[in-house]
Amino acid sequence: MISDLFSTTVIIGIISSGIRLATPYLYASLGETFSQRSGVLNLGVEGQMLMGAFAAFYVALKFGSLWGGVLAAILVGAVFGLAMAFVSNNLHAAQGISGIGFYLFGLGMSNLLFQKMIGTVETVQGFPKIYIPFLSDIPGIGEIFFSHNILVYIAFFLVPVAWFVLNKTTLGLKIRAVGENPDAADSLGVSVIRVRYFTVIFGGVMSALGGASLSIALLNVFQQNMTSGLGFIAVALVYFGGWRPWGILGGALLFSMVNSLQLWIQVLGIPIPSEIALMMPYILTILVLVVSTSKVRGPSALSKPFERGD
Repeated sequence: MISDLFSTTVIIGIISSGIRLATPYLYASLGETFSQRSGVLNLGVEGQMLMGAFAAFYVALKFGSLWGGVLAAILVGAVFGLAMAFVSNNLHAAQGISGIGFYLFGLGMSNLLFQKMIGTVETVQGFPKIYIPFLSDIPGIGEIFFSHNILVYIAFFLVPVAWFVLNKTTLGLKIRAVGENPDAADSLGVSVIRVRYFTVIFGGVMSALGGASLSIALLNVFQQNMTSGLGFIAVALVYFGGWRPWGILGGALLFSMVNSLQLWIQVLGIPIPSEIALMMPYILTILVLVVSTSKVRGPSALSKPFERGD
């Protein structure tokens, strides 16, 4: 019954699982924020997440090391980010088209590697929950905020870190300058290409960590195309949040809560067609893009290749 959604137990469950489900959104969106703030649009986030998810799961499955899996995801994400940076900065390829190409490559490669190296659906023992002393014992509040695995805590911790780096450091000033006016930044001695390489590689690492958080911390399994559009929602969240980490946090929680809600609707057997419940996050994505793109202004040099002397 619909009334079951308003019970204390279900509300706590929706919010708690919503916080966990926000983890991959946060990793991928924060990384994409750095990339876009420097002027590079990376639509290959989904492919990077899939490759990171597979790398982390494979290492955890074969070698029994969760942190080894995280390291593998970081390395894979860095390689993909480096490739994307080279294509966008050195080859001056259209960033939207090349990003889609990287997405398709990551989708196909992760499927191929899964079929050849694993072959069947298997599970791993993912990161366990870490209960914060005393705080996790608070009724309701403890379960919602202080009973999650380490990758969840890291994801939320990175939000203020990202805000501080972008707004209070020299590096952040360079990133914002390159994204707004690369010619002016170049005239002041800032290496536009170097900054963009850094942000795109960092974005690749963060996207891969988002994938790893799915495969070895949330679901503890790898399946073909397991992200199911999550990477594209992460890109949409950058627009929704106005290229600001705190705004992205709000957007990630909104999307994850909607996703959590549709999962609980199915668990409780509420008479709403499952197809409609599954569509809820994607319908919200469309609405967010329609509203946010008309009200916020992105970096002026976003998706524009830079060449000295232009």
